[in-house]
Amino acid sequence: MDKLSSEQRSLNMAAVKGKNTTPEIRVRRMLHKMGYRFRLHRKDLPGKPDIVLPRYHLCIFVHGCFWHQHPGCKRATIPEFNHEFWVTKFQGTMERDERAEKELRRQGWRVCVIWECETKKEELLNRIIRECIGSITSLCAG
Repeated sequence: MDKLSSEQRSLNMAAVKGKNTTPEIRVRRMLHKMGYRFRLHRKDLPGKPDIVLPRYHLCIFVHGCFWHQHPGCKRATIPEFNHEFWVTKFQGTMERDERAEKELRRQGWRVCVIWECETKKEELLNRIIRECIGSITSLCAG
């Protein structure tokens, strides 16, 4: 049984954002601070990547650990209430993510996924972004 009334649950779910989330803004701020410029939510690309660095042919997805079921993360839980609905929803989300990443790579884009839990500590986020960028700058320099 859900601990919230259906009205409360509806309000909570309506407040969930798909764009400009706190984790996404953390990544954008870090990229900007590092001197990188980017585009947001390119509708012409598969999966509408959260952040696109066209110059480096890099797409970054900032995934919520709950919504995209980050493997091994404590936030990647499946609610008990309406369990089958959530299992189906999360499976569909993961399949959609996989299709988008595969198609982007087929088109020649590099893809980096940054998880919500990885954005909470600035040092960790900095290292992850450097790894994403490093994989492209070394290719561009060579």
